[in-house]
Amino acid sequence: MTRSLRILAGSVLALAVLLAVLLVLVATFDWNRIKPALNERVSAELGRSFAIDGELEVIWQREDGEGGWRALVPWPHFVAEKLRLGNPEWAKGGDFVSLERVEFRVAPLPLLWRQLSIPRIDLGAPRASVRRLADGRNNWTFELPAGPDGEEEKPSGWTLDIGTIGFDKGRVQVDDAQTRTRLDIVVDPLGKPIAFSELLPDMGGGPATFAAQDYSFGWQAKGSYRGHPLDGSGKVGGLLALQNADLPLPLQAEVRAGDTRVALVGTLTDLRALGALDLRMQLSGKSLAQLYPLIGVTLPETPAYSTDGRLLANLREPGGAKFLYQDFNGRIGGSDIHGDLTYVARQPRPKLSGALTSEQLRFVDLAPLIGADSRSGQQARGVATPQPAGKVLPVEAFRTERWRVMDADVTFTGKRIQHSEKLPFRDLSTHLVLNDGQLRLEPLRFGVAGGALDADIRLDGRRAPLTGKARLQARHFKLKELLPNVQAMRSSLGELNAQADLSGTGNSVAALLGTANGELRMLVNDGTISRNLMEIAGLNVGNYLVGRLFGDEEVKINCAAADLGVKDGLMTPRLFVFDTENALVRVEGSANLRNERLDLSVNPESKGMRVFSLRSPLYVRGTFKEPQAGVQTVPLVVRGAGMVALGVAVAPAAALLALVAPAAGGEVSSTCAPLLQQMGTR
Repeated sequence: MTRSLRILAGSVLALAVLLAVLLVLVATFDWNRIKPALNERVSAELGRSFAIDGELEVIWQREDGEGGWRALVPWPHFVAEKLRLGNPEWAKGGDFVSLERVEFRVAPLPLLWRQLSIPRIDLGAPRASVRRLADGRNNWTFELPAGPDGEEEKPSGWTLDIGTIGFDKGRVQVDDAQTRTRLDIVVDPLGKPIAFSELLPDMGGGPATFAAQDYSFGWQAKGSYRGHPLDGSGKVGGLLALQNADLPLPLQAEVRAGDTRVALVGTLTDLRALGALDLRMQLSGKSLAQLYPLIGVTLPETPAYSTDGRLLANLREPGGAKFLYQDFNGRIGGSDIHGDLTYVARQPRPKLSGALTSEQLRFVDLAPLIGADSRSGQQARGVATPQPAGKVLPVEAFRTERWRVMDADVTFTGKRIQHSEKLPFRDLSTHLVLNDGQLRLEPLRFGVAGGALDADIRLDGRRAPLTGKARLQARHFKLKELLPNVQAMRSSLGELNAQADLSGTGNSVAALLGTANGELRMLVNDGTISRNLMEIAGLNVGNYLVGRLFGDEEVKINCAAADLGVKDGLMTPRLFVFDTENALVRVEGSANLRNERLDLSVNPESKGMRVFSLRSPLYVRGTFKEPQAGVQTVPLVVRGAGMVALGVAVAPAAALLALVAPAAGGEVSSTCAPLLQQMGTR
């Protein structure tokens, strides 16, 4: 052997001996000796106390699944017991996280390119206490200490790569002053794993049953969420996949928060980026409005509801987290509801959009949305200010403080409205737009008695009190459909046409009408009036008046015309007449929308030689809720004076002519036209 070969062989042998000695030292080294220095170093890096109070051990062993020469390279397996990570100083002691045991292994080769690769970490008996103060400080955000020169240290050149996290029985306590949330969550291993697909039938179907892991743990939560009592339970998988998005984490939960119940089953994928949710979700409660304090979504007051649909979420959308509640079905009160909704957590305000339909909508369920809710209905929903017994106009306040929390663009179609015989509504469609506190219903359309009621409503919730404008137009209401139980109407060709333009200020329907300004015009032609009609309509005062004017017989109405002006909530007729076959009846006075009081006089004028037995005008006084009628002591003026007086109503008569609807051939067939034309020429 040459001298060069002997030197090379000696060097290799020395290196091998040195490596062997090093491996022996590493394998037999007592790692507990470095715990004080390790605890101190980690505490300094994190800016809070860290300690390993139990054993620290490193075991070298080959990795299963490695092939070729890499199978010969042992991997270090680290085991540490009784770990504690403290809270920041403002939390005044206690631990943020504690663990009975941590075990993980490190891939050696990636260390060469400064990557710490940990395929899996197993956490034993994890405990966490999550806290946030009202000022926003929290114990899960780490404020790293500055470097020696007072500047923040530069980021490390090392990267951390963690595959999955396994865990066993644990506990998490949450105390969040900002959201008024206090929860105690306990996680326990299941006696036997449950396949992901086994729980889907209980939810009526659900997300695609791709290769999700089994349920390994059960969990329970008790406490309060946003000030509402919360009680929940469910199941979860045992591995958190931080790198492999193809290994979804299965979730199952049943939660009650106040009167709201949520049941869901599905998966969370791409956990590292909180990427996506795919859940089958059932939701139910007393009123949709009660969801606002829980999820921050502004929804209207409704009767009890329940829905079942698929919730998809992409939490990493550039424009904000996006939630889609797809193909859901449900009920609101006794009405069915179907559709799709999208919620985007964008800035400066989140937005709710979608399309909803109802095959059969009960009017009693619709009433709270349009301000016609009954006192009993409000009490059933737990409304704080139910309708006063003596009031007709709704006093429940609009919650305008919620209108600026989010925007909305939602269409709704009620294909058929179920109602009593007194309410001849047929269908409903509307387009609701909420933008920075401004609410618009453009249009709000009802099908009524063979015709249509179209409304454009605007409410500006940015002001206090809010301001509102409403334009309504009723066209071609068929009297025989509007009053189907009146025998004399069944052959009638008459119609009702009306329009209104009103504006006001106030935070309720009653307040808006009590300050309203505008006008209301109405025409009814070719109708019939009788005591029987008043009884069907439930108008006791009308029954009295008709009996006084016409007796018990049915009397044909050639035309009923009203042109009402509204000023600061006081409604006064510029023109209000009934032209019947027996007489012309004139109505004067006022209706006060602010205090809901009536002060009207009804003056009949006989036609031709027909003689009325009535010698004095009638009056209607009292409240909207309890009107009172009677005979005035002032005698009637001479016959014919009413028509002379109506001669001054030229402008109202001309304005009402616009409501006379032409017949199919284009000619005016309304019996109101001759009367209005005659009055307009006086």
